Amino acid sequence: MEKVRAYIRTHDLLADGGEVVVALSGGADSVALLVMLRRMGYRCLAAHCNFHLRGDESDRDMRHAMQLCEHLGVPLTIRHFDVAARMEATGESVEMACRSLRYDWFRSLLADRPGARLAVAHHLNDNVETFFLNALRGSGVAGLKGMLPRNGDIIRPLLGVTRAEIEEYLRGENIEFVTDSTNSENTFRRNRLRNVILPALRQSFPGADERISDTMSHLRGDYALLADYESLLRERYTDPSGAIDVASLAASHPHPAEALYRLLRDRAVTPGQIDTILSDPMAAGLNFDGYTLDRGMLRPLSEHGFEAMTVVPGLPPLTMVSLTPDEFRPHRCGDTIWLDAAVMSGDPHFELRPWRQGDRFKPFGMKGSKKLSDLFVSHRLDENAKRAVRVLTRNGEILWVIGLRASRLFAVTPSTTEIIQLTINL
Repeated sequence: MEKVRAYIRTHDLLADGGEVVVALSGGADSVALLVMLRRMGYRCLAAHCNFHLRGDESDRDMRHAMQLCEHLGVPLTIRHFDVAARMEATGESVEMACRSLRYDWFRSLLADRPGARLAVAHHLNDNVETFFLNALRGSGVAGLKGMLPRNGDIIRPLLGVTRAEIEEYLRGENIEFVTDSTNSENTFRRNRLRNVILPALRQSFPGADERISDTMSHLRGDYALLADYESLLRERYTDPSGAIDVASLAASHPHPAEALYRLLRDRAVTPGQIDTILSDPMAAGLNFDGYTLDRGMLRPLSEHGFEAMTVVPGLPPLTMVSLTPDEFRPHRCGDTIWLDAAVMSGDPHFELRPWRQGDRFKPFGMKGSKKLSDLFVSHRLDENAKRAVRVLTRNGEILWVIGLRASRLFAVTPSTTEIIQLTINL
């Protein structure tokens, strides 16, 4: 426990006596996390998700969480989820649907507790697995740096300890935990890595996990330095519109290809295309994944190839139909949204536009707000798909991430007396 306490202090994860929501599955890692944080004097709320995916095991886990929290004197909140309904509504996989449901709920709990943080039980071995999975995907430094001790209001106090240390602590304290039987199945890539590949690596290279953890720590420092340098690159070589002065970059930078790659790292631009740009930066009319080369300047196309435009419900491209509650028949349809008719009150201004970095909205079915970039992660959108996303705004607030999710603003409720059905025709 002292090792975890020191880790919390070193990385400034929690203030003394701070409030923390602890994600509690009932497994060894989350049980140890809750017990330690409670004994350190933090104000804990345990949050348990029951996805009802493993029959009696799911209910067993829930009962264990209840018994543990009663023993510790920790308040517990439980949420039951319909994963199949989520998958039907969003098209997500089982794994991604569970993740989205879980974190949407956790976010709502944090929204009700200003200043609180969410503690999740990832440990050192989990981070090593993440390192290898990302390496096998061909990730750069961003993926190889692993999970962070803190990411916004999400903290990982156990990243400095191994699974073996966690289980040793629980045995020493005579604390029980449950085991997910699916962890022993090697159907999933992470399980094969955990159960087959990494044990062989550890046998040949004792201490491998700790050394890889050290490597990730070094890479996190490198990544921070690269991020600072990227800011300097943008300051020197880009203008307020986002256009890149590739002629100046090619002439003045000692490593122009690497520098341009950093500036375009969020785009699906290949090394060959970068070479083409730099070989003749004064060319014109060449397009590269959202950019066009225009006599020395690599200019962003209107983001995703279309401009923001004012729209009027009832006129193209927005068809509008008024419905009574009795006529309301919602169904899964990516090009249609249903809203309370109050959305039309007060002479509102509607705009259809590309999404922008930093965009947030208030998703239907959850409290608080969510970054669109996080929504894209949960839907596993690639770069091309992200660039095609448009949003409908009302007076500047996002009503609808078209094809993905509606905002809770002007949502239809039991008290709604008139409903507006909007269908977009693009």
